Amino acid sequence: MIKLQELIRRDMDKLALNITTEQGKTLRDAQGDVFRGLEVVEHACGMATLQMGEFVSNVSSGIDTYSIREPLGVCAGICPFNFPAMIPLWMFPMAVTCGNTFILKPSEKDPGAAMMLAELAMEAGLPDGVLNVVHGTHAIVNNICDDDDIRAISFVGSNTAGMHIYARAAAKGKRIQANMGAKNHAIVLPDASSDATLNSLVAAGFGAAGQRCMALSTVIFVGDSKPWEEELVKRAKALKVNAGVESGTDLGPVISKQAKDRILKLIQSGIESGARAVLDGRDIVVPGYEAGNFVGPTILADITTDMECYKEEILVPFYSACRQKALRKPSTSSTITSMAMEHPYSLLQVLQPGSSRMISNLARLASTCPFQFLFPSSPSQAPKLLLPVTLTSMAKLAYSSTLK
Repeated sequence: MIKLQELIRRDMDKLALNITTEQGKTLRDAQGDVFRGLEVVEHACGMATLQMGEFVSNVSSGIDTYSIREPLGVCAGICPFNFPAMIPLWMFPMAVTCGNTFILKPSEKDPGAAMMLAELAMEAGLPDGVLNVVHGTHAIVNNICDDDDIRAISFVGSNTAGMHIYARAAAKGKRIQANMGAKNHAIVLPDASSDATLNSLVAAGFGAAGQRCMALSTVIFVGDSKPWEEELVKRAKALKVNAGVESGTDLGPVISKQAKDRILKLIQSGIESGARAVLDGRDIVVPGYEAGNFVGPTILADITTDMECYKEEILVPFYSACRQKALRKPSTSSTITSMAMEHPYSLLQVLQPGSSRMISNLARLASTCPFQFLFPSSPSQAPKLLLPVTLTSMAKLAYSSTLK
């Protein structure tokens, strides 16, 4: 693993260029993709000290107990398209340093980075047969779920695929880790710092063209929403949409024509259901890439919870905006979190700085959710290694400065 992390650093630019070419994200985003995976490789370098057993003496008269950690055997990982380097690096370094062999199935949409990482692992000295890469779609996934030799599966991706994999593999007695859909909410309180909040909203909602499971896609304005909408539109319009390899690009294309068509359909359904298009990025044309799968920053206001664009995980540079009445006392904090908490893809996440009663109340409400991250006054980010979330993910964010 020490040699592997050296080789990844050596080929960082090559990996990033491959990701940008296949997946579309900007070179800077692609480098971050690789770097976040590299953190896990470095963590795996110390696996020997993390896998020590336990010993308890004299648990009963004349009886000592001890435990020994042993490899499971063959493990597998099924990866999404949006982080072609980070997600594979979450998986196989930890598995092989624990003594397992590993089968990696990258997304069929952008498998190049996974292949490059496998080649680097071989160059680092990993024996033949320890890391194996397979390609394909549904049939390969089903074979992984059904194979009796595979003892554990890690998955990151959509809810539909994740629930299928979880049920099918669990029926075979396998250990399953399934990280699935998310619909992340930002709660903007009346006294929030304007610049800090807007910067965070733009970065978290439009970065990587919104193709992150931790991207913000819903913003709840408490009180008057119009000034926030106007400023958010102004900053969104300033973002440069272009191919990821072009300098100065802020947003690249979405992953495929099928993804773009689905996105356009969901936006249109929101407008037809009564949403107000504050900013419409559907008709954007990028010179030199006229046939590209680009969707510009889009903001729909007056969203309701029964709209498809609110219910579905979209993975696009898109905000659905709504407002709630201004709060008069901290005890009403539950009213501003109920919408975010009740979403089936919710993974309650983020709170703001300060130690006021409102922040305490929001944090207490957050703690009632089974899965959560709390990000104080920052755009939602990919979680660190060893993330504890399985099944449907959820994320929410509250912004404020001097809550009272």
